[in-house]
Amino acid sequence: MASPISVYNSNAMDTHISSASRESLKMELLADVSLLPGEERITDKDIIYICPFSGAVKGKVLITNYRLYFKSSDTDVMVTLDVPLGAISRVEKMGGASSRGENSYGLDITCKDMRNLRFALKQEGHSRRDIFELLFRHAFPVSHGLPLFAYVSQEKYGDNGWNIYKPIEEFRRQGLPNNKWRITFINKNYELCDTYPTVLAVPFKSKEEDLRRVATFRSRGRIPVLSWIHRENQAVIIRCSQPLVGMSGKRNKDDERYLELIREANNTTKLTIYDARPNVNAVANKATGGGYEGDEYQNAELIFLDIQNIHVMRESLKKLKDIVYPNVEESHWLSSLESTHWLEHVKLVLSGAIQVADKVSSGNSVVVHCSDGWDRTAQLTALAMLMLDSHYRTLRGFQVLIEKEWISFGHKFASRIGHGDKNHADQDRSPIFVQFIDCVWQMTKQFPTAFEFNERLLLMILDHLYSCRFGTFLYNCESARDQHDLRSKTVSLWSLVNGKMDIYLNPFYTPESGRVLYPVASMRHLELWVTYYIRWNPRIRQQQQSPVEQRYKELLALRDEYLKKLEELQLSDSSPSSRLTNSPTPNTSTPSQQYAHLQTPF
Repeated sequence: MASPISVYNSNAMDTHISSASRESLKMELLADVSLLPGEERITDKDIIYICPFSGAVKGKVLITNYRLYFKSSDTDVMVTLDVPLGAISRVEKMGGASSRGENSYGLDITCKDMRNLRFALKQEGHSRRDIFELLFRHAFPVSHGLPLFAYVSQEKYGDNGWNIYKPIEEFRRQGLPNNKWRITFINKNYELCDTYPTVLAVPFKSKEEDLRRVATFRSRGRIPVLSWIHRENQAVIIRCSQPLVGMSGKRNKDDERYLELIREANNTTKLTIYDARPNVNAVANKATGGGYEGDEYQNAELIFLDIQNIHVMRESLKKLKDIVYPNVEESHWLSSLESTHWLEHVKLVLSGAIQVADKVSSGNSVVVHCSDGWDRTAQLTALAMLMLDSHYRTLRGFQVLIEKEWISFGHKFASRIGHGDKNHADQDRSPIFVQFIDCVWQMTKQFPTAFEFNERLLLMILDHLYSCRFGTFLYNCESARDQHDLRSKTVSLWSLVNGKMDIYLNPFYTPESGRVLYPVASMRHLELWVTYYIRWNPRIRQQQQSPVEQRYKELLALRDEYLKKLEELQLSDSSPSSRLTNSPTPNTSTPSQQYAHLQTPF
């Protein structure tokens, strides 16, 4: 298998500019920076960018309350950097007053999005101290008592993205409530569980008091609740956290009875409990009061999915970054990639989701949990739902899926990403959501016609996971978002997306409502997502829109044009003057109805 890398001649990347325009270029250097509404300039400075691909590049850096922007003044190499401050993980001083090497005195910036930046400054006055302090203050506003940019932004959009997900409407779409499942508002004030949403679906036969008793036996009070129900066979996906069994092997009759109610709802012979953790980790969790369901849970089977914890995933992505940035490890590419274990982890997550989807598709209800039910659990439930339900494979449906399974159910975005927080070594940081989006990308590669959205949407979601421009991914749970008036004071990412949907649409999309997708989760079929992980390397040939995709879009536009003309002709045919000369039996079907059966083959 060949390395997924194509190398450009670096000279071809250089843009040469005539000496006549040299002065005007310096004058205009930062004049063309288009600031967002609410974005303010903080400082600008002459600086040298130590580009890992082109060497030292002179230019000017602009720092605002939202971004770091650099533009080169060199005429040999044109370099532009546009980095949201939210993407910065760490800022360090490089070199000291006694540093003598060329460009050895400046700033080192580590980013969350797979790149690092290095700038050199002149050793005079307090040139570095001033820019360091300003950058440090505005890159980590939470650590300095400043608001995140999402609260300062004045952007306005026609579409209100906060309305994309309404829990009651989504449950209705699934056919709930019914005679087996009911909607409860027991958590309306976040008293049952402060990291759960306010609207929950639970077994019809369960009483509110039962839910309170079960909450005492589940980690963080995250009781088993319904995520998705199969319309035909009524099998369900239930999510929760681990039971608090502990070293003494505690039991809770209410919890056991509650899981039995879940099983009885569609007469599943055996309720399958998928514990996302490796067996050894689940056993170790007993020492801290956690654990897993034992033999006392009758009519249930327990399966461990061997997905590693947040710390393993964090180290794995770090290793991946080491082999792709700044330079791609060419000589031993495959062995280097394998040593990161990143694709192996992606495989295990996908494999677990396939098992969940397959079990539900065959009519058996499942319970999914990890330790606290907000990391691996969200990956598994969301991916299984994506495989089972074609609605979530539409552009708007995918937004609902993220809002529902990740945001409303309390994936700890603030802790995992560290929005505006200077503590880069925080052990709570982990790329769990990035890994989920990677799994989605793997599915879009294997099923190119099954998703209404394209890769651009996935890249844009990950960029704004860090940017802090929108409120969508801020905070750890709904209760914290309510406390900070998130919906009234910030803009949703989906407002931007749904305002220009065309650029996120997949031209190959073919709706198939009943189709269950089973991706192949083997190492031979998984790929490294080059357009995300290695996109900062200018020598990597970016996977531009394929000629086939471009041609397909042109054909679709042509078809729409012909249909429009046909409609106009039919309208003119049915006008009063033409009816005098035409046949008395008009054709009432529209062109789109006449041609509904036509599909451009691919």
